[in-house]
Amino acid sequence: MVTAPNALASQSALAVLREGGNAVEAMVAAASTIAVVYPHMNSIGGDGFWLIAKPGQAPIGIDACGAAAQAVNAEALRSQGLASIPFRGGVAANTVAGTISGWDAALSYARQELGAKLPLERLLADAIAYARDGIPVTQSQANCTAQKLDGLQHIAGFSETFLTADGHVPAAGSIFRQPRLAATLERLAQAGLDDFYRGDLAASMARDLQGLGSPLSQADLAAHHAVVTEALVLQHSLGRIYNMPPPTQGLVSLMILGQLDRLVDVKKMTPTSASYVHACVEATKQAFAVRDRYITDPAYMAVNPANFLQTDALDQLAAGIDPHQAQPWGNGKGPADTVWMGVIDHQGVAVSFIQSIYHEFGSGLVLPESGVNWQNRGCSFSLDANALNPLMPGRKPFHTLNPAMAQFDDGRCMVYGNMGGDGQPQSQSAVFSRIAYFGMNPQAAIAAPRWLLGRTWGQTSESLKLESRFPAETIEALRQMGHEVDVLNAYDETMGHAGAIVRHPNGTLEGGNDPRSDGAALGW
Repeated sequence: MVTAPNALASQSALAVLREGGNAVEAMVAAASTIAVVYPHMNSIGGDGFWLIAKPGQAPIGIDACGAAAQAVNAEALRSQGLASIPFRGGVAANTVAGTISGWDAALSYARQELGAKLPLERLLADAIAYARDGIPVTQSQANCTAQKLDGLQHIAGFSETFLTADGHVPAAGSIFRQPRLAATLERLAQAGLDDFYRGDLAASMARDLQGLGSPLSQADLAAHHAVVTEALVLQHSLGRIYNMPPPTQGLVSLMILGQLDRLVDVKKMTPTSASYVHACVEATKQAFAVRDRYITDPAYMAVNPANFLQTDALDQLAAGIDPHQAQPWGNGKGPADTVWMGVIDHQGVAVSFIQSIYHEFGSGLVLPESGVNWQNRGCSFSLDANALNPLMPGRKPFHTLNPAMAQFDDGRCMVYGNMGGDGQPQSQSAVFSRIAYFGMNPQAAIAAPRWLLGRTWGQTSESLKLESRFPAETIEALRQMGHEVDVLNAYDETMGHAGAIVRHPNGTLEGGNDPRSDGAALGW
């Protein structure tokens, strides 16, 4: 089974599974396809993170996050009168794009551990065809392009790539082609994924990046490698829950669930009650406080993130939640433009994967020769040398990205995740608890009304946002508790695109996909 926020990506993965491919091979097919068919959400010019698990074994993590260029210079930017790194343009394209290295590392693992045999040409075939022959523009892409046009249309390469020949936003349903990207994917299929970092493609991209004002060099690309890492684990009353370590906010997602596990009343609440939403939101605030104080490039962290998942630490946090009163709330980390996807194959190998270019269309830069849209993850760095995440050569940026996986004591395995910056750990808590505590199937858990504290893509306010399908008494009760509540549409894309797959001990699979997306959960 596969779930992805664009149905074409789901179909690419399912086709690979039907041909005997494993979950990792299927995910590479989905990742390449979705980079083409959902271009406002992700790109091969972004970063990625993986969790991969064999049945009964703890997952491995793959950190495919690119570091800042060796040439970055915070002082030079401050001397230009900048108080922060711009969101768009060459200065924003200051970190290596790591996601292709993650595909490569995952396939290496799959060949060694899972007997993967499908050629790379097969895995990228759908993506190449969609880039060359075209795909129908989704309403999501059309809306996002229109909303962000003012800030993007003058960025090098954006208009000629993402607008029509006469300079208009492409209409939903119109055909969108990316011939340069098709050629780049064909080159990767023939030369190998390492060509992105240490081959002719790397040389081409480095020339284009520097010509467009990026500090990245060919040496920066050549120095990059994905890192196989140990996943963080939360010992939960129902089993073990895994997520990625820093520089991601995977710790936040696990801390929220650890606190909720100690609030016994959560298991007696209803999924749309004010008490349930309040508990989740208050747990989120406490986890965000830890994130904003400590989480950064792990090479520079002063604390062990696993310590926050110890029994005493979580007990103390849970005890600090007032069931009747909202705690003060500051500011979140803001938007993140992302796709999460999950695959579980017939052997029970499970993959939870996330791929992102940070803001919508990333830096906005599209490289002239390769057609690669480059991320702006590095605009999350601070120009203050004393900040938690200062701009420094070779430093990894903080990431909101965090793919999740749960292995229940009853033998079930679940992969789940969400896009949307601050919304990622919040929607993870909703989907997990609805399935684990309330017995909902994945589709019902994902489709049910959601909330979001703070900002996500397309939003600037820091309020608690609820979809209008919550009962009126829930909304009013949360306001009485002290929450600043805004009510959004019934199925609002602000909440992000969630997905989940559950594999039962007998091998049966349940999956769900977000009605707020253009995706599908498909099984065979």
